Amino acid sequence: MNAALLAIIVLILYFLAYRFYAKFLADKIFRLSDDEVTPAHEKNDGVDFVPSNKHVLFGHHFASIAGAAPIIGPAIAVYWGWVPAIIWVVLGTIFMGAVHDFSALVISVREKGRSVGDLAGFLVSPRARTLFLLIVYFLIFFVIAVFAYAIASLFVAFPQSVLPVNFQIIVAVLIGFLFYKKGVPILWPSIFALITLYAMIWVGTIVPIEIPAVMGSQIVTWILLLLVYSFIASVLPVWTLLQPRDYINGHQLILGLGLLFIGLLVAHPQMQAPAINHNAQGGGVPLFPFIFVTIACGAISGFHGLVSSGTTSKQLNKMKDSKMIGYGGMLGEGTLAMIATLAVAAGISHGDWLTHYETWDLAAKSGISNFVHGASTFLDALNIPPVFGDTLISVIVISFAATSLDTATRVQRLILGELGTAYKIKPLKNRYVGAFLAVVPALLLALLAEAPAKGLGSGGFLLWPLFGATNQLVAGLTLLVATFYLWKTGRPVIYTLIPMVFIVLMTIAAMIWNFRVFANNPLLLILSAIILALSVWLLLEAYFAYKSQKNSQINS
Repeated sequence: MNAALLAIIVLILYFLAYRFYAKFLADKIFRLSDDEVTPAHEKNDGVDFVPSNKHVLFGHHFASIAGAAPIIGPAIAVYWGWVPAIIWVVLGTIFMGAVHDFSALVISVREKGRSVGDLAGFLVSPRARTLFLLIVYFLIFFVIAVFAYAIASLFVAFPQSVLPVNFQIIVAVLIGFLFYKKGVPILWPSIFALITLYAMIWVGTIVPIEIPAVMGSQIVTWILLLLVYSFIASVLPVWTLLQPRDYINGHQLILGLGLLFIGLLVAHPQMQAPAINHNAQGGGVPLFPFIFVTIACGAISGFHGLVSSGTTSKQLNKMKDSKMIGYGGMLGEGTLAMIATLAVAAGISHGDWLTHYETWDLAAKSGISNFVHGASTFLDALNIPPVFGDTLISVIVISFAATSLDTATRVQRLILGELGTAYKIKPLKNRYVGAFLAVVPALLLALLAEAPAKGLGSGGFLLWPLFGATNQLVAGLTLLVATFYLWKTGRPVIYTLIPMVFIVLMTIAAMIWNFRVFANNPLLLILSAIILALSVWLLLEAYFAYKSQKNSQINS
């Protein structure tokens, strides 16, 4: 199969989905109107609630949800073959992921910017809120640990990326100041920033930066620095760093994807990976149900609902902007997942592919590096030097992973604040205390995950099955909340109900299987059991709440 032809077909399907299905959901199911006042205007506080230009907000939202997950997941999942990976990425994005993100955003905006966990208490039951928020806490706990480890690993593997990534932070702060405090239009400064970033990528290839090791590992050093950065970024007002950097990242990803797509069209390589990898059947990790939790954010992601309802809903200027940002943002992520799939399925030679994907452990360890090297072969077709291509791709991956990292820390801070409000624990409502409690447990988990990396396991990516399963459970539970909202407002529920049932069943099956995977790791085994128990409890809570409310309607 020609990879370029496959990419064109996928993009056409995404265009048709946005043109027809997204419009149907916006007009007929959620009935969007710009007459509705959004929380960004109603509760404007200059820190979390800030009305934002839809293009700026799209950049923040897209960069926050994109991260490294839609790259790591598909790059690992090609282990089973490129056909199941592409099918799940496309169908999952159109009918599940985009619906999930869009629903979470719209419902949160209509309910004063409350998070989806808080909405569970309002729409289902008070106990459901606590259960949901606890599950969300564990998810973000894993997100922060996994993404910190992923970025640290890339900094060590590609030291030439250190300088341009950190340069971007400085420029973003400057742009935020010019745009919000001096009234300078953001477009041209951000384009200038993008140009200088590419110049710094070239400088980075000449001046790679390595840092001293802590506890015998440079990865540990980077994890410590990254989580200190995440703490600072999560307590700053969104306009100082989060929004402008994400806006730059939006341009960076669009340009990067454009270059990769043009390189793909020029090279038009044939698929090197098998359509179905029959050798994978003996790998101990079955295609069903694990493909649905391995390709997490590339098809549907609970973390997206937390971003939609945690930060994006608090910055939405007009209600109708939610279609472009919510549904359209997920289509962008699906495009990134598609490119990631093609990069490792067509950008790596057949012989090298068989070597890198000989076992599940090899696929899990080297998935993100495989993407960087595979994607850079597309850039080779444009006569971009390999060292610059590798650096460019690694900078893109790190930039988006870092965005998800500090967004996750901010969302965790807000979740802890909601728990503090619910249980009258005043310190949890303090943003500095919340941010501290967000990063410290994740730091400990990331450091524990690094210990087996020294010859005993896959390091931080040992957490990936647990992150993926928890992430997809939260996605299913978010769709459950959306289904309750549609039911209570007298609207058709089938568009969220079917995806919810499917993803919950697949994920629970994967979590049960995970007990075998974590048999020799008591910590991950206990965490997995706790999350599964909380999820089943929440599903039962929802069932009894539905029966009770249904009986009340009949009796009335």
